[in-house]
Amino acid sequence: MFDTGVVGFTNPEWTWSELEARLSGRLGPDGRPAGSPSWNAGGDAPAWSRRRQPFSAPDHRPVTEGVPYAELHCRSNFSFLEGASHPEALVVEAARLGLEALAITDRDGFYGVVRFAEAAREMGIATMFGAEIAPTQTARPSQGLRPGGRLVLLADGTPGYARLSRALSLGQLAGSKGAPVFELEGVAETVAGSCWVLTGGRSGLVPGALMADGPAAARTELERLVSAFGRDRVLVEIWDHGDPVDHHRNDALVEIAHRVGVECVATNDVDHATPADADLAAVAAAVGSRRSLDSADPWLPGGIGAHLRSGAEQARRFARYPGVIDRTVEIARTATFDLSLVAPALPPFPCPDGLDEMGFLRRLTAEGGHRRYGARPSGGEDLSLRARAWSTIDRELALIEQLGFAGYFLVVWDIVDFCRRNDIYCQGRGSAANSAVCYALGITAADAVSLGLLFERFLSPHRDGPPDIDVDIESGRREEVIQYVYERHGRHHAAQVANVITYRTRSAVRDAAKALGAEPGQQDAWSREVERGGGLTATAEAGTSIPTEVLELAARLRGAPRHLGVHSGGMVMCDRPVIEVCPVEWARAEGRSVLQWDKDDCAAAGLVKFDLLGLGMLSALHLAVDLIAEHRGYEVDLATIPQEDEVYAMLCRADTVGVFQVESRAQMATLPRLKPRRFYDLVVEVALIRPGPIQGGSVHPYIRRRNGLEPVTYLHPLLENSLAKTLGVPLFQEQLMQMAIDVAGFTAAESDELRQAMGSKRSTARMERLRERLYSGMAERGISGEVADEIYMKMRAFANYGFPESHSVSFAYLVYASSWIKHHEPAAFCAALINAQPMGFWSPHTLVRDARRHGVEVRTPDLHASLAGATLEENGSVVRLGLSSVRGLGSSLAESIVVERERERGGAFISMEDLVRRVPDLDLAHLEAMATAGVFGEALGLERREAIWTAGAASRSRPGTLPGIVTGDRSPRLPGMTPVEESIADLWATGVSPDGHPTVFVRTELERLGVVTAEGLRTHEPDRTVVVAGVVTHRQRPMTAKGTMFINLEDETGLVNVVVSVGCWKRYRSAARSAAALVVRGRLERAEGVVNIVAERIDPLPVVAGSRSRDFR
Repeated sequence: MFDTGVVGFTNPEWTWSELEARLSGRLGPDGRPAGSPSWNAGGDAPAWSRRRQPFSAPDHRPVTEGVPYAELHCRSNFSFLEGASHPEALVVEAARLGLEALAITDRDGFYGVVRFAEAAREMGIATMFGAEIAPTQTARPSQGLRPGGRLVLLADGTPGYARLSRALSLGQLAGSKGAPVFELEGVAETVAGSCWVLTGGRSGLVPGALMADGPAAARTELERLVSAFGRDRVLVEIWDHGDPVDHHRNDALVEIAHRVGVECVATNDVDHATPADADLAAVAAAVGSRRSLDSADPWLPGGIGAHLRSGAEQARRFARYPGVIDRTVEIARTATFDLSLVAPALPPFPCPDGLDEMGFLRRLTAEGGHRRYGARPSGGEDLSLRARAWSTIDRELALIEQLGFAGYFLVVWDIVDFCRRNDIYCQGRGSAANSAVCYALGITAADAVSLGLLFERFLSPHRDGPPDIDVDIESGRREEVIQYVYERHGRHHAAQVANVITYRTRSAVRDAAKALGAEPGQQDAWSREVERGGGLTATAEAGTSIPTEVLELAARLRGAPRHLGVHSGGMVMCDRPVIEVCPVEWARAEGRSVLQWDKDDCAAAGLVKFDLLGLGMLSALHLAVDLIAEHRGYEVDLATIPQEDEVYAMLCRADTVGVFQVESRAQMATLPRLKPRRFYDLVVEVALIRPGPIQGGSVHPYIRRRNGLEPVTYLHPLLENSLAKTLGVPLFQEQLMQMAIDVAGFTAAESDELRQAMGSKRSTARMERLRERLYSGMAERGISGEVADEIYMKMRAFANYGFPESHSVSFAYLVYASSWIKHHEPAAFCAALINAQPMGFWSPHTLVRDARRHGVEVRTPDLHASLAGATLEENGSVVRLGLSSVRGLGSSLAESIVVERERERGGAFISMEDLVRRVPDLDLAHLEAMATAGVFGEALGLERREAIWTAGAASRSRPGTLPGIVTGDRSPRLPGMTPVEESIADLWATGVSPDGHPTVFVRTELERLGVVTAEGLRTHEPDRTVVVAGVVTHRQRPMTAKGTMFINLEDETGLVNVVVSVGCWKRYRSAARSAAALVVRGRLERAEGVVNIVAERIDPLPVVAGSRSRDFR
């Protein structure tokens, strides 16, 4: 009924479970049906990261009428709520119509040009690049939904592109987010002689003047353009959308052009690809103007003519204006170029002592190699780790020099070195962990030589562009690193990458309802009915009050770009001003600018991207290490913490709330069965719970083999070398490469080329060549026939799912480090996690409850005892919540209170009035929240109700008033709060109730109903119907779960995992999707330490207070 597919996924021929089954010898070559999404298509990204896949050209038959024509004015949906069609769709339609060339001219920027250029390259369409702008001196009231007074600037080749990109950047930076300021004279000076200037379509400058004020005004505006840009660069644009006024307007425009002495050119002022998209273009225009279709109707065009047209049709429409069609082709012949021509290089890296980049890299690597492995052996060693390491380093450096990537490595080293000098935790991850050079430079913590990781997975002669090195940085200090990069390389040569925010299901429903005239409250209500993770189809099937027309329109909006955001950490660097490669504009954050391209666009256009990613766990680990040093009296070095059986035993129990990467529901359900006992088990655990393995059910075969319940089998003995460490179940991309080396004699570089080719949709010829090479190599080793076919099919399927082993290794270090601190220092671990919020899977309340179950006392915030963030007391055994945890207070205001308290001339606060006089930014809402949280109890001797009473009077005090004159600050005798009321107050004020859980206060009633606690489930007889109850912490419907919903409940004794089938969810949907706490009856499943409740009935549980659940897709 609805198109709910996700753009950017490929459809490999084999599923993961089929692959695993084939490796186990349980399925023949027919296998199972296709249809599983590719999660990384052979790229460097982790297997759960979505990448936009390369455009694949569809079959098409162009029209054969043969009239040459190039469309010079075309907006895509990257005009953000103006155009209706994706750039790729416009290219496909242009190819079908047989156009000579196509220009993309989106509003105020080059947002969609990379996708446009990729598609055009595949379809054989020549490309032009331009933009619509509205110069400030020419702005006039709009005759439609779009701002009036627009011009179309079309780059005349690559010089024009660079100048137009600069002009767009200067205009964007002269204004504010979404409101650029383009000064006509400034734009004209910047693009002088390098751009064509069209007078615009329905919202154009000259046509707008003509329609509003007559021919004389239009001529005046045209003459101003000629004066600014030159007579030979200005073109009067005419178009015909089928509106009765079009002929009369075009006649007038041609007459004015003749009198001024400029040429005319035909366009179709395009904002959608085909006539069928006209209604979607109207919807986008209405939403962009914050109107419904009904209220926008007077300004919408009367016809549906703003779509691409063939040259023959345009020639018929403009037959009365000789030359206007031919002129489009003449312009295209000079203006078209391939976007790849603008690709920049890295800026040169400054090197000391007269060294070039390669020389400096060799020096740094030699110094680091000596620290990591010891002195270079003089000779005679060939099998020792030291000898192998230095040999690997030499081989890697030779390839780096051959490919010219020394500068790239130096830039990353410089960033990591800055972090190290400034005590900022960071680590390189991704395929960089396969490199001994990266390990020697200190970029990564993984010893690639000891772990036997393939360097060619990271860098090989066949790679397009530099390798991929992601640097994780503690999230609280990432901004320092970003600013360092700007200072080091200059803001003209470095920029942050955009994140294109597209319509997701809920936002699509909301805007579809808005366009169809629903009230704002109704829009929100309908959007909340959308099934979590289920999309529009699941929502319709589950039963909804959302009208069909809203659902159908929302399905068409899904995936369309809505606005521009900032990527979490992507930066690019250029050897020339970046604003000449891609326009830059302001982001929402003050002082932050951003490119108009996302990370995939930057990579496709040849820009060198660096990912500086904020990682909350690195912040938490740093905070924990500092707390341990301050309050426990010893230093923790994460690089040297010992491997301990007790830590692994904790992991085997799935006691991992707050532990990096293994705290999710699925990970906690796997740990007791996988039973990790050594570091490499954690590497496997990190990779195992990913969409690919889960989707095909490969988790269970691995665990069965690990526990001796299923034999480890291989299709051919030569596969044992590559698959033995994962018991015959493939998990890592490096294993595919090793398989090619073992069974076909590939070199490591060839095996990486094979991995990339198998994961790409655009490498048919290369894939066929490598396929022949693979079969030839297998035949030389006695592998042929069905066995050879099976191996090939397994490898090809695996290429779409494999996870980088190096990435898993990098994360496994953090898994163990966080586990070690949780086991040995649970108080410091809890405080650090609270201070690093928001992060992770669990809320602060659950983190505190988990700490309490580990014997940690947690105290509420106190005016005199608390710091801004959580800290430790009593030699590090007690957690004291920080003042910043109080609702509305924030870190800055909390820090101001602490600073004032610690001043020598200030000292402790003697009253609430004293507090307000010394910290005047506090208002009544702050004081009432602090009073409700119990902040004034120990410090000022005020019970919570008394403090709330006093807050009203104290808030009137200010630094300029005399002390002691405030009246009404003495409260009457008021009863203290009961434990239930204190718990409610804590949850409202701080989100954390250290001494009370909502289920504690209804435990008597729950026992009467026969409810079993989370702790009791571990000893209760399995396969029996039980009743459980708790506060909902999470609802999650993974894409791999086929509609099954997982709900986590928490009571005062622990956590309960509830599995809700599709049928049960439909039956009890109302309570299950919205209630803060639930009572669930279901069947108890318990095996290998994993406890689940398979729900049969779900009812809401009324509780006095609860925290908001964290719901995931």
